[in-house]
Amino acid sequence: MTFTKPLVALVAVAGIGAGSLVTAGTAVAAPSGKQQVVAAESVAPLAVVNLGLTSAEAQKLQRWLKTYFGYTGAIDGQLGTESWKALQRFLRQSSGYTDAIDGIVGPNTVKALQRWLKSAWGYTGAIDGIAGSGTQAAFKRFANGLS
Repeated sequence: MTFTKPLVALVAVAGIGAGSLVTAGTAVAAPSGKQQVVAAESVAPLAVVNLGLTSAEAQKLQRWLKTYFGYTGAIDGQLGTESWKALQRFLRQSSGYTDAIDGIVGPNTVKALQRWLKSAWGYTGAIDGIAGSGTQAAFKRFANGLS
């Protein structure tokens, strides 16, 4: 019993070391002469940031964004980059968002959302760029208020 933890740790370290050696061998392999092209989408999957919305609530938001703010993606209930680009266009009009329309849900996007939610959907927290429970609750109220 007293040897279990050290044994598990030793096996884990040995496994990590073996994996590093295997990876190191492939990392320094000579190029084959052929260039491999990998689509960016296959390397980095799109981030989905629903900020507490269910899929049904996110679909309501996506339909609204499609109607008014140029969203062209699927109505799939997954708020990915294209959904957030459309939301950033809305926030630029409604609450002074001045950053890039890039679909990244960073602190400035969240601050603009918080400003707008404070003015119209009962958000009472700080404009701090942190999408905590108060931000998420107000975002849900907004999404549920859409037809």
